[in-house]
Amino acid sequence: MVPVKRSDSYDVIDFTNEKYSSRFCIFFFNSTLEDYFSELAILPPFRFSDDGFAVTAAEPWIREKTSVIAQYLQSYTNLHAGKVNELIFIDLFAGNGLYSLGARNELFAAPPLLALSLDLPFTRYIFCASSQEQLNILKIRVNKYFRGKNVLLLLGKPEELIDSLSHYVPANQQGLKASVFCLADSFSFDLNFEAVQKLSELQFNFLIPFCFALNDKLNYRFYLRDSRPRFASYLTKEGAYLVERGVGNNRTFYKRLVQQYQTNMLALGYNLSLSTHKADSGLMELPSYHIGFFSKEFSTQSIRQTVEAASHTQFELFQ
Repeated sequence: MVPVKRSDSYDVIDFTNEKYSSRFCIFFFNSTLEDYFSELAILPPFRFSDDGFAVTAAEPWIREKTSVIAQYLQSYTNLHAGKVNELIFIDLFAGNGLYSLGARNELFAAPPLLALSLDLPFTRYIFCASSQEQLNILKIRVNKYFRGKNVLLLLGKPEELIDSLSHYVPANQQGLKASVFCLADSFSFDLNFEAVQKLSELQFNFLIPFCFALNDKLNYRFYLRDSRPRFASYLTKEGAYLVERGVGNNRTFYKRLVQQYQTNMLALGYNLSLSTHKADSGLMELPSYHIGFFSKEFSTQSIRQTVEAASHTQFELFQ
C-alpha cells in the first residue's frame, strides 16, 4: 500500500522517489536513446512493451501524424539551441502516452512519450490530462522509461490550468529567457479558444493538428446544431457563425473552420504556417488534414523549412 501523508491543501502520496498530489504530480525521469528519423537526426522508434494498462486505439495515419509532430519538435529546438535558458514542452491533451494499432499488437508512443524519447534539449515537460485514470497510467509509463527527466503532470482541462501553467512557466526577464512549445492535439473541439487567448499572453508557441471526427454521422450539421456550444467555444461564437454561413458539406465546413482559426490566431498577433497531410481515416473522412504552427517569437517559415525538407509536406504560409 502506498503511504499517504496529509497536507493542509491536499493529500500527498509518497512513491519511491516521486510525489503525487490530488492537484498535480511532479516527477523527474531520465533516459538516453538512439536516433529516430535519419533526415533530422531524431532517433529510431523506441519500443514500448505491453504493460496491461489502457492504451488509445489508433488508425495507421496517427503514426504518421506523430512523426510530423516529432519533426516540428526537432526544428523548433534547433532554432533555440543556445538562445534560451529554459525550453519547455507542454502537451495539453497528453492522455495515457501510448497508441495501439489493432488488438494491442503494435504499440507506439503518443506525443508525451515520443517527446521524452527524442534526444532534444527540453529542460522541462508538462503533461496535462482531464482524466485522473489516464494521468495515473502516464505517470507509471514515464516513471518506467524516463526516470530522471524533469516532468510535471497536471490534472485538468486547459481552461482549468491557466493559473498552474502560468506558475510553472517562468516569465522572461533580463538574463532569463524561456520558450514554450505547446501541443494541443485533442481530436475534438475540447480546446476552448478563451484558454488559448490566455495562454497566448504567456507567449506560448502552439502546434495544433486540426483533427476531429468528421463523417456521415458526425457531420457538419451535428457540430453546427447538436454540438453548437462546444463548437462555438472552440472557434468563438462569432467564428462559428462565420463558418456556418453557406456551408453545405463536410469539406467546405473543414476548410472554413481552419481558415477561421487562422484568422483568430492572427488577431492575437501570431505568425502562422499550415501544413497539409494525407488523411486515411474512417473517423475523419477527408482526403487531407492540416496542422497549424503559431508563433510570436519568430517567423514560422524557419520552422517550416526544416520540417518540409524532412517530410516533403505541402505548406501554405500566412505571415
